[in-house]
Amino acid sequence: MLLAILCPFLSFLFRGKLLTAILCLILQLTLIGWLPAALWAAFSLNNARADRRNEKLIRELKRSRR
Repeated sequence: MLLAILCPFLSFLFRGKLLTAILCLILQLTLIGWLPAALWAAFSLNNARADRRNEKLIRELKRSRR
């Protein structure tokens, strides 16, 4: 999470989202755009974590019904 706030484009890059990282870097290069870029990276990271949790929960529910 700290990486997403301090260096937002690296957060996207490390997760394999190259085009998004480039767009975020362009936004981050402007002083005004750094805050929206950091918020975008933080929200995106939280959504990715929630998606992984939900997928794991769905797999466990399917496994328990067998």
